[in-house]
Amino acid sequence: MLNASYKDMLSKKSVIRELSEFANKRGEEIGYENVFDYSLGNPSVPAPEKFTKALINILETKDPMEIHGYSPSLGIPSVKEAVAESLNERFGMNYEGKHIFMTSAAAGAIAHALRAVTEPGDEVIIFAPYFPEYIPYITGAGCKVRVVPANTEDFQINFEEFEKLLTPSVKAVLVNTPNNPTGVVYSTATIKKLSSLLKEKSHEFGFNIYLISDEPYREIVFGGVESPYVSAYYDYSISCYSYSKSLSLPGERIGYIAVNPANPDAATIVNMCGQISRGTGHNCPSSLMQYGITEVLYETSDLSVYEKNMNILYDELVRLGFTVVKPGGTFYIFPKALEDDAVAFCKKALKYDLVLVPADSFACPGYFRMAYCIDTEKVERSIEALRTFVKSEYPAK
Repeated sequence: MLNASYKDMLSKKSVIRELSEFANKRGEEIGYENVFDYSLGNPSVPAPEKFTKALINILETKDPMEIHGYSPSLGIPSVKEAVAESLNERFGMNYEGKHIFMTSAAAGAIAHALRAVTEPGDEVIIFAPYFPEYIPYITGAGCKVRVVPANTEDFQINFEEFEKLLTPSVKAVLVNTPNNPTGVVYSTATIKKLSSLLKEKSHEFGFNIYLISDEPYREIVFGGVESPYVSAYYDYSISCYSYSKSLSLPGERIGYIAVNPANPDAATIVNMCGQISRGTGHNCPSSLMQYGITEVLYETSDLSVYEKNMNILYDELVRLGFTVVKPGGTFYIFPKALEDDAVAFCKKALKYDLVLVPADSFACPGYFRMAYCIDTEKVERSIEALRTFVKSEYPAK
């Protein structure tokens, strides 16, 4: 007998992936260089040369049994210590290796964090618009999803609606800043208010509500934008990180959990993650990748192209009459469609070989996402297609 819940998911496939597949097929017909594919958040800049050289050196100098063997369940101790030290230096924290759990990127980190601090039947709050895969992450842990409606004025947290959902059934809150899909960075004022409210409600309810922070875009922040480190403001926080974006390593699936050391249960949570791995089949990430990232903990790819692409698109979208909040980071922009039905809007765009993602699955109907992690030359060529699309389909705008 087939599992009904996973079979049901076949009819709810990722819209992002389906549009990416469409773009690739269309590229076979007209050349992919002529498809303006803004669907998938796949980094468009190479990993640092230093990382490649580090891997070569590791392969040539370390014991093959060490780099190709299983790592300890919680991660390689020297790697965990190095990650902790880098976080302390950058964000003024007090992590030790025992507070770090190495994972298969941020998805694996979130899956472990959710299971560590909730029981089946508990509620987890997320904020619209959100990364659609949060839903299977949360329901896969046996929890119920509660969604705070979007604050479309600036895409900071809608605190009025958040407080309505913050009941004793809520055991964890999941945030994403810098944010996918909006590109908005939560301000220090927002994080402080969120932390204060969680402290207040934790005291009122008699237990600690956990704050899980999904941070794969932490290093992609544009000039002049402040990006507070969430865990610095709330003791019962868990940082979930991936090197997929900062180092352009999405295919390597390497990241970590960092449990706030101010939490007296921090080391216990990390140890629990090792046991959660036993039940989920996660086991441990690649030993080679763990050693590799220790050589580039203070490095990033050349991320400047993303801000350049953002400015090109933002300026043109505003000129064309779109309502759009200017991103403070990531490689996403989130305009309001020129009609109420964003799905219909994005379907019309396909006629002009513009692949845009409607935001219905992000719980924000009427908007669409553009992932501008593509070559700047292609962004510039897409402007004419965008102008033609708007002029032809929405002449009144």
